[in-house]
Amino acid sequence: QVQVVASGGGLVQPGGSLRLTCTASGIDSIMFSINSLHWYHQAPGKQRELVAALIRDGNPQYSDSVKGRFTISKDSAKKMGYLQMNNLKPDDTGVYYCASGLHQGQGTQVTVSS
Repeated sequence: QVQVVASGGGLVQPGGSLRLTCTASGIDSIMFSINSLHWYHQAPGKQRELVAALIRDGNPQYSDSVKGRFTISKDSAKKMGYLQMNNLKPDDTGVYYCASGLHQGQGTQVTVSS
């Protein structure tokens, strides 16, 4: 059974940084490397939206709201994905979810507040 868990969230002041980690289990590293990696953001009272994606060919894609501030990456050998978030803004507050291919799991809360 494939499980995907996001972690690394917390409370941070505006302008601060966080690094989220996506950990996959029940999947081998080759399949993890083949699968696309996606990060989603769900702000309070809003729909979940895609903010970053790393497609199989390795070209990262970002939503306009995070472009230039967030960086997506993955270490397939460790079966882990990352989302480096810099210059955080209050609008970045919400729950962040990751997905490896079609597998998505538990999210992590990020709160940006002074």
